[in-house]
Amino acid sequence: MRKLAENPEATVFVAGGAGMVGGALVRHLKQRLPIKVEAPSSQRLNLKQRREVFDFVATVKPDYVVMAAAKVGGIIANSTLPYDFISTNLQIQTNLLDACLEHRVPRVLFLGSSCIYPRDAQQPISEDSLLSGPLEETNKPYALAKLAGIVQVQSARVQYGLDWISAQPTNLYGIGDNYHSTHSHVIPGLIRRYHEAKLTKADAVLNWGTGTPTRDFLFSEDVAEALHFLLDEYHSDVPINIGSGSEISIRNVASLISEVVGFTGTTNWDAAKPDGTPRKVLDSSLLNNLGWAPRTSLVEGLQLAYRDFLSRDTRK
Repeated sequence: MRKLAENPEATVFVAGGAGMVGGALVRHLKQRLPIKVEAPSSQRLNLKQRREVFDFVATVKPDYVVMAAAKVGGIIANSTLPYDFISTNLQIQTNLLDACLEHRVPRVLFLGSSCIYPRDAQQPISEDSLLSGPLEETNKPYALAKLAGIVQVQSARVQYGLDWISAQPTNLYGIGDNYHSTHSHVIPGLIRRYHEAKLTKADAVLNWGTGTPTRDFLFSEDVAEALHFLLDEYHSDVPINIGSGSEISIRNVASLISEVVGFTGTTNWDAAKPDGTPRKVLDSSLLNNLGWAPRTSLVEGLQLAYRDFLSRDTRK
C-alpha cells in the first residue's frame, strides 16, 4: 500500500480522535498531509454500539483505521473498575475490527499498551516477551482486553491476508491528557496534585507507593509521529513497541513535575499503597532500527503538558 503522502485521496479514520493519542495523530496528519481525516466525537459515534460502528465504516469507507479508542486510567481506576475496563475495551475493539473486516479496510493499526507484558518480564521488554508470564494484577483486565485485540489483528492477517498491524506504546502523557483527580495516569495525576498543592500553599504532597518503580514516558506528539511512521513503513505481524528509550523512577518524575509546577514544599510517599509493576521499560530497538526516534525530552514534554493543564477546566 502507498505511503500516506503518496495517497492524497485517502481517508484515515482515527477512532478515539478526541483523546490524547488520537487527537495528537489528527493534528499531526492534518498539519502535514492533504488527506481526509475522520475523527468523530463520542456524540457522533458511540463505539460501543455495534450498528453505529458498522454504519459509519460503511459510509466513510476508510483506507486506514487507527484504533486509539479505549477506556484508560491509572492504577486507582484499574484497581476499582476492573469489569468496566475489560468489558468496555472488548466491546470497542471488537466492533471496530469486525466492521473493518466486513468492509475489508486494507490498513488497520491497533494500539495496545505496555501493560500487556508480564509483570516480571525481562527488562527492557522486547516484543517476544508477550504472553510469556503472569500479568500485573492491578491492570490485568485492561491488559487482557488489549491482548485479545492484538490476537484478533494477527488472526485477520492469517485468515484474510489483510495488512493490519499492532503497536504498544509506553506510558504516554501530553496535550489533551486526562487530569481527573482519581482516574488519571501518573504524570497528569502528579501535575494536578502538585498544582493544587501550590495553589493551597500546602507544606507537602503525599503520593501513592514508594516512588521506586521505573518507567519510560513518551510525549503525545512524538507518539503521533510514530503512528504515522508505522502506517507508512511497518508490515509485520509482530506487535511493535513504541518507547522513549529512557528510564526514570516515579520519585524522580515527581521531583521534575514539582519543579515545573513551581511547588516548593516537600514530597512524602505512602508505602501502604500499591506501586504496580516494579520496572517497565520498553525495548524499542525494532522501531528505532526502522528509522524512528522521539524528539521531545521529558523536561520539555512536562513543561508543555503543564501548559496544557493550565489551559483546561480540570476541576473534576
